Amino acid sequence: MILFPAIDLKDGACVRLLRGEMDAATVFNTSPGDQAARFRAAGIDWLHVVDLNGAFAGQPVNAGAVDAILAALGPDIPVQLGGGIRDHATIDMWLDKGVRRVILGTIALRDPALVKEACRRHPGRIAVGIDARKGMVAVEGWAETSDITAVDLGLKFEDAGVAAIIYTDIDRDGAMGGPNIDATVSLAERLSTPVIVSGGVSSVADLTAVRDRAAQMARGEIAGVISGRAIYDGSLDLAEALAVLRG
Repeated sequence: MILFPAIDLKDGACVRLLRGEMDAATVFNTSPGDQAARFRAAGIDWLHVVDLNGAFAGQPVNAGAVDAILAALGPDIPVQLGGGIRDHATIDMWLDKGVRRVILGTIALRDPALVKEACRRHPGRIAVGIDARKGMVAVEGWAETSDITAVDLGLKFEDAGVAAIIYTDIDRDGAMGGPNIDATVSLAERLSTPVIVSGGVSSVADLTAVRDRAAQMARGEIAGVISGRAIYDGSLDLAEALAVLRG
C-alpha cells in the first residue's frame, strides 16, 4: 500500500485547508520545490499534488509551483496531480511535463466520456477524484454538491481503465479526526478500480486501521492513503508512516 504525502497549492504556497474551505488555509511552506525536496529526502514513493486555485478556476493556476515540484523530485518519484484539469489539452500538457498521473474530478461528473477517452489515450495515467460530502459528490473545488452518490459516479468508470479512484470525505479533510474508513471500504468493495483513501488521516493508528480493514475486504482494493496536515504538523511521522504501509 502506498503512502501519498500531499502538497496542496494555493497562491504558490503549500497549504492545507479545513474541510475544503479556501478561507481556512494554513501555510506550511512558501516554497513547493523545497517541500518536495524534503519529501524526496524522506524516501517517499509517490507525491500527491492539488492545484487548489485551479480547482476553482477550472484551469491550471499554480503551474510554476508544479514545475518546481517536478524539478525537485526528478523522474524517479512519480507525481499525481489534480485541480483544474478539464480538457484533453491540459491533460496532455501535464503528462508531457512529467506528471505521472492526472486526477480528473469535476469533469468526471460533468463529462464522463472525456474521462473514458483520456483513459484510452493514456493507459494507466488517469485517476478519478471523487470528493464527497455526506456521500454526495462535490465539484468545482467542493463549492457545489451534486445529487450523485460517490458509488454511482465510481460505477460509471468500471472497465474504463481508470488507474485509481481517490476518495475524499470532505468533512474529514484537514480535520485530523481520522478517515472515513467505512465509506471508503464500501466504495472499494463495489468497484474493480483500486481506491485511494483521502481526508482526515492523522496518525499511525489511522494507517494501521486502513491497512487492516483493506486486508479483510471481500473484494476490491485499497491501493494507498493520502495524508497532508498530519505530516506537516508532526503528528504523523513520515518515516514511520511509510514503514507501516510498506510492511
